[in-house]
Amino acid sequence: MTEIDAKIDALVPAWLTLPDIAEKLGVEVTRVRQLVKEGQLIAVRRGENRVLQVPAEFIGEDRIVKGLSGTLTLLKDDGFSDEEMLEWLFTPDPTLPGTPVRALRENRGTEVKRRAQALAV
Repeated sequence: MTEIDAKIDALVPAWLTLPDIAEKLGVEVTRVRQLVKEGQLIAVRRGENRVLQVPAEFIGEDRIVKGLSGTLTLLKDDGFSDEEMLEWLFTPDPTLPGTPVRALRENRGTEVKRRAQALAV
């Protein structure tokens, strides 16, 4: 396990495999792979088998958390790697308060996007 893997594991409380997400969203696994490929979700290889997994907090009741894909696009445009995006989304921000991903889950996406845009310098 690399240092960055350990850091991400410490920040992200729970993970889902692509088949788990497909089941939650009611779509085929190939659709979930497409969402990852399109940058609407971040998947990282984890565990002994290096299985692709997505943070569980990215998935709401029956859809991807509102505002997540737009936020990921902003961060990617700012030059963030997937690992840096995960770190940013799951690191507590006292001005929010809480983590950006929690704010997205609570429908406070405007605030999260504002902070993501502010990172672009």
